[in-house]
Amino acid sequence: MIHVLSTELVDLIAAGEVIDSPIAVVRELVENALDAGATRISIRLRLNEWRLEVLDNGQGLTATELMTCALPHTTSKIEHLADLHRVKTLGFRGEALHSLAQVSQLSITSRAVGSDDCGWRADYDASGQVLSSSITAIAPGTRVEVKDLFTNLPQRRQALSNPQPILKAIQHYLQRLALCHPHVTWQLWQGDGRPLSISPGQTPQAILPQYLKPLNYHDFKTLQQDLDLPMEEANSGEKARLTLTFGLPDRCHRRRPDWVVLAINGRPVHCSELEQSLLGGFHRTLPRHRYPICFAHFQLPPHWIDWNRQPAKTELYLQFLPHWQAQLKSVLHQGLRLTHETAQVSRVNQLLKAAEPTGTYQLNAPSTSLTETVLHTPLPLKAIAQINHTYIIVEHPHGVWLVEQHVAHERVLFEQLQQHLNCIPLAQPLLIDRLSPDQVERLQHLGIEIDPFGEDLWAVRTVPQLISEQSEPIALLRELSQMDSLSLVQAVIACQSAIKNGTSLELQAMKTLIEQWQQCQHPQTCPHGRPIYLALDESSLARFFRRNWLIGQGF
Repeated sequence: MIHVLSTELVDLIAAGEVIDSPIAVVRELVENALDAGATRISIRLRLNEWRLEVLDNGQGLTATELMTCALPHTTSKIEHLADLHRVKTLGFRGEALHSLAQVSQLSITSRAVGSDDCGWRADYDASGQVLSSSITAIAPGTRVEVKDLFTNLPQRRQALSNPQPILKAIQHYLQRLALCHPHVTWQLWQGDGRPLSISPGQTPQAILPQYLKPLNYHDFKTLQQDLDLPMEEANSGEKARLTLTFGLPDRCHRRRPDWVVLAINGRPVHCSELEQSLLGGFHRTLPRHRYPICFAHFQLPPHWIDWNRQPAKTELYLQFLPHWQAQLKSVLHQGLRLTHETAQVSRVNQLLKAAEPTGTYQLNAPSTSLTETVLHTPLPLKAIAQINHTYIIVEHPHGVWLVEQHVAHERVLFEQLQQHLNCIPLAQPLLIDRLSPDQVERLQHLGIEIDPFGEDLWAVRTVPQLISEQSEPIALLRELSQMDSLSLVQAVIACQSAIKNGTSLELQAMKTLIEQWQQCQHPQTCPHGRPIYLALDESSLARFFRRNWLIGQGF
C-alpha cells in the first residue's frame, strides 16, 4: 500500500543526495567559508577514520546563530522567491549543515567578528537540534568538525573505502576553486601530511605554477576584458566580464584535457559547450594529442544563471549560451596574437641560469598589476638578418626574436588555406592510378576535380594552387586522399609548401614573411604545435651581459 515516509527517512534520503561523498562535505563547508569572507581556509582530513574538519577566518557565527544553523532549510543567503533567481553566493539552499547532521556527528565552534572575547561550541543531533553548547576560546572564524561520516549508510562507506582517490579528488576540486579565489590561502592536511598548500596571489596566473610545476608565472598569460552583452540585453545596464588565463601553446600543454577549467561567478562548473569552445580555440596550435592549460572565469549577472539544477551546483542553466561561446572565442583569439609581455622571457631566464649556475642574478619578480592583464597593442617588428639560412632575426622595441622561417611560413599558409583552398585548373591533367572510391570522394570533397580516365585510372583537372607548385604533386595528392580531416589536409599542404630551412632569403622576402606571420591568429606555434620563435627580451639581455653592474662593484 502507498504510505507516507517518516520525517527521519525523508531527511536521510535528502541528506544522502546533498552529501554523497567526503568531497561534498569539503565543497559545502569551504563554500560557506568563502561566503563568510574567509581569506584563510584549512581542511584537515582523517579519511581512514571518516573524520574531517574545516577551519576559516571568516565572519563567524553568534551563539544565537549556532542554535539554528543546522536546522532544515536555514540559510542567511536567500529569503524570498525572487532571491532564488538572483543567487549571489556560493551556498543558498540551506541544506548542507542539516544534511551533515543526518549522516555524521556534527560539531561547530565559532566566534563572530566583533563579538566578545570568546566563542561558542555546539554539538548537534540528527535533526539539527543542539545537544549541548559551551563557551570556548577561538579566534574569530569558524571550525566545523565532522565525525563518523556515513555510519548510517554502510553501503556508501564500503563504496568509498579507498582514501587515495578521495584525497586526489579533493585536491583537484580545491585547486580549481583556488583559481576562482586567488586571494585566499589554502591548506589541506591528510593526517600529519600536507598534500596541498596554496599561497595567495592577485590573479590565477600567480597561483597556477604552485601546483603545475615546473611551469612558472611567465609561461602563462592573463586577460581581463569586459564582454559585449547579448543584443536583447544591450541597454539593460548590466555588465559581464571574463578573466582568461592560459598557458602559452609553445610551452604549456598536457596529455589530457584535465586543466581546461571553466568557472562562473566564483564557482568551478561543467559546461560542455563552453569547454569545447576553449578547446576549439587552441585547434592546430598544439602538438598532436596534446591539450591546453586554460582557465576561463565568467562574471555574469546572477539573474541569467539558474544554479538550482543539482545539489553539487557544478551544472547550471545559462542564458545566452551561444553568445558567451562567441565572446570566449573572440577573447582567446586576441590573447593568442603577438604582443609584448613578460611571458616571452621564460626561456631566456633558463639561459641565464645555465650561464651562471652558481650566481645570484635573477629577473625581477613579475608584476601582477592590471596593466599586464589587459590586451596590448601589436609590436612593430623589423626583419634584419638571416642565420644559417634557417632563422630570421627580428628586432622590436623590447629586444629581438629568432623566428624559424619554415614553421612561420607554415603557419601563414595554413591560415590562408583555412580561409580558402583556392583550387586552380591544370593545363595538363595529372593521372593517378589505384585510388579507392573513398579516396576519390575525399579529393572531390576538397574541391578537386577528378574524373575516371580508363580502368583504375583517374585524371585530376584542378588542384589547390600550392600543390600545383610542388615538385611531386601526385604523391601529395595520394597522401591527401587518405586523410579524413580537412584541417589535417590543410596542415599537410602548408608544411609541404612552406619555405624549407636551408633556403637563402633576400631581406625583402624576410620582411614580407614576418609581416604575414604577425597577422596570424595563432602565431605562437605551427599547425603541428612546434614553437615558431624564441624571444630575447632587452631586460634579460641586459642582465645576461651585466649592464646593470656599477663599475668597481662587479666582483
